[in-house]
Amino acid sequence: MKNTKKVTHLLMPILLMALIACQQQPKKEDHEEKPDQEHREKVKPPKQIISLEESKNLYDNYTRNRVEIIQQFEAERSPEEAFDPARFAAFDYAGIKQYIAFIEQEAKEAGVDISSLRLYFANYPDKEKFPDGKKLVHPRQNSIFIVPTIDVDGQDFGFFIGEDGKAKLIKDAVGPNGIGVNHSTSNQAHASFVPSLSAPVLQGGQSLNYNRGQSGPPPSPDF
Repeated sequence: MKNTKKVTHLLMPILLMALIACQQQPKKEDHEEKPDQEHREKVKPPKQIISLEESKNLYDNYTRNRVEIIQQFEAERSPEEAFDPARFAAFDYAGIKQYIAFIEQEAKEAGVDISSLRLYFANYPDKEKFPDGKKLVHPRQNSIFIVPTIDVDGQDFGFFIGEDGKAKLIKDAVGPNGIGVNHSTSNQAHASFVPSLSAPVLQGGQSLNYNRGQSGPPPSPDF
C-alpha cells in the first residue's frame, strides 16, 4: 500500500506536466496552411516590360509626332471647339480580368487556343451615342479595342464565336468591304477551318472584341 502511494506521488507531477503541455500545444490545423496561403512561385517580370525612361521617350515621341497633327485636323473640322487629343485608353482592372476569363472560356468551348491579344487603334465618331444607344463620353477621341487571335497555319487571325459555337475568323465575316461580304478568295485558304459567313451568322454569334473604356488627356499626366 505504501509502495502504491509512493508511485502515485511520483506520477502525479508527470501527469500534471503532460496535461499542461497538451493544453498549450496548438491544434494541428492551426499549423496547416490554408489554400490561399500556400506557397506560390514568385512571378518574374515579362520580357516586354520597359523602363520609365523608355516610357517617357515614347510618350514624348507621340507628343511631337502626333498630337499637333491631330489638333490641326480637329481645328479644321470644328473651328469653334477646342480639342485636346487623347493620350491614353484605360480599362477597369476587374473588367479586364473578367474579359480574360470570358474569352478563355469561349475559346475552350470552341476547342481553340488564344494565341495573342491584338490592340487596334480606333477613333470614336462625332456623335452623342454609340449604335447600341449607350452614351459616347468622348466623341472624336482616339481609343483602342482588343481582339483575341488564334493561330491558323502559322499566322494569327482575330476571331469570334459563331452561332454554331465554333471559332470564326473576323476577316471572313467583316473584311475591308464590310460586314457580311463573301470574300471568296480569302476563304479558300481556310475553307476547312472557317466556312463562308453571312451577316445573319455574325449577328447571331458572340463577339470577343473589347472596348468602351475611358480615354482622354490624363487629368494629371504621368509623364
